[in-house]
Amino acid sequence: MNPAIAEQLASNFYYDRTFDKDAAKILPGEFYCTNQDMLIVTVLGSCVSACIRDRVSGIGGMNHFMLPEGKGDADNPVSESMRYGTYAMEILINQLLKMGARREQLEAKIFGGGNVLRSFTALNVGERNATFVRKFLAAEKIRVVGEDLNDVYPRKVYFFPHTGKVLVKKLRQLNNHTLVKREQSYASSLRSNEVAGEVELF
Repeated sequence: MNPAIAEQLASNFYYDRTFDKDAAKILPGEFYCTNQDMLIVTVLGSCVSACIRDRVSGIGGMNHFMLPEGKGDADNPVSESMRYGTYAMEILINQLLKMGARREQLEAKIFGGGNVLRSFTALNVGERNATFVRKFLAAEKIRVVGEDLNDVYPRKVYFFPHTGKVLVKKLRQLNNHTLVKREQSYASSLRSNEVAGEVELF
């Protein structure tokens, strides 16, 4: 794929035979943006994804992130957790704008924040992630046109940026521990890494 056509930070690309489209699968901490008629896929547990697109041009992208564990400061807008979440959202929006999306034409659909990891239950990780993404988009005046947040199920999300369509499959039974291990590993890496720097929206 020509980097001039699509900006990305994603680790898996494949051809999806079900939808007859090229696809990018994103993992925790990744995002992908494109102006092509393709598919972006992720699987969410406690993490959240924002699917954001320019409703006129069809330029769109998806991220996949989790707030690091805070020290009781989840409602503090300058906390380390909030700074991380803000960075994860702004990096996605900035990539869309660089590709030609117009800020006033952006719309979002948001997913995830499920209470699926027992070790995270007492910390309300999923709920904190869901609350954060709603507040962030409201503050940035990006209209949310659809959401499926919280509950107790993991979700597989299929986003078609060209049309704005999103399909969500709730995974009522996990046959393996891949998702749980992936999110626990991601959470551990967040604890050991420094908070990302500032990203300015333009």
